[in-house]
Amino acid sequence: MDATATDTLPADLKPFVCDSCDAWNAARAPFKLFGDSHYVGPEGLSVVAIDTGAGVVLIDGGLPQSVDGIIAGLKSIGRDVRDVKYIAVSHPHYDHAGGVAALSRLSGATVLSTAAGADALTRGNVPKDDPQAGYGDFMKFPPVANVRALADGETITLGDTTLTAHATPGHTPGGASWSWNDCEGDHCIDLVFADSLNPVSHDDFHFGDDPQRVATFRASIAKVRALSCDLLVSAHPSQSELFERQARDELIHADTCRDYADAAAQRLDERLASERTSTTAE
Repeated sequence: MDATATDTLPADLKPFVCDSCDAWNAARAPFKLFGDSHYVGPEGLSVVAIDTGAGVVLIDGGLPQSVDGIIAGLKSIGRDVRDVKYIAVSHPHYDHAGGVAALSRLSGATVLSTAAGADALTRGNVPKDDPQAGYGDFMKFPPVANVRALADGETITLGDTTLTAHATPGHTPGGASWSWNDCEGDHCIDLVFADSLNPVSHDDFHFGDDPQRVATFRASIAKVRALSCDLLVSAHPSQSELFERQARDELIHADTCRDYADAAAQRLDERLASERTSTTAE
């Protein structure tokens, strides 16, 4: 897209520029997960559409430049962006929430998050205690209107779908995972959209400086591990080998959330060990 074309776009649709953005936003053909739940996101950023019979629930909104592809994905399942009634957010970073402002504006949908996530979404920026806050203005994204904060374990029901919010802070203070049930005839399964559980941060940030933060992160990992989970979609599909499982026709697998959580626990342990080694070396 040339600069002139970019300048004519609404502010909430102006493309975000980052080293990984083009790869994250590469086109991916929409596909059915199970029942009326579909993957409609790009290659590197999961977006799920749940057709509830009374409107659509979206989970995450990718980058601002992901919006056109998400709308096309909705059309591929016979839905219009104006059918979206709720947009649930995994966490308020530009790569997952960057497209939410535009999607909410175009649809009139209510945006769902945790209390901490709702505050960040409304401001269009991460809080000061976010592990990546040290990147400054780079972390900003289009601020989101019409945000509703849900408590841990709170549900919303639309049509035949009940979506449950699970507060999973760690990667960010406002992180959330989402679960729901979907059916094909008499066969019903539990689906989970799991937030990122990666201990990623700015270079100046150390998770180990705050034992309570580490304990909270471990509790979030344990919460995801314990969820009733027949089919997992992670915020970044690569983190749970979503497309590989799709290719093997193994989207439904009872151990996926457990494996995802166990891998996250190992990454956190490795990060804390690395921080201790670094501190010792200094």
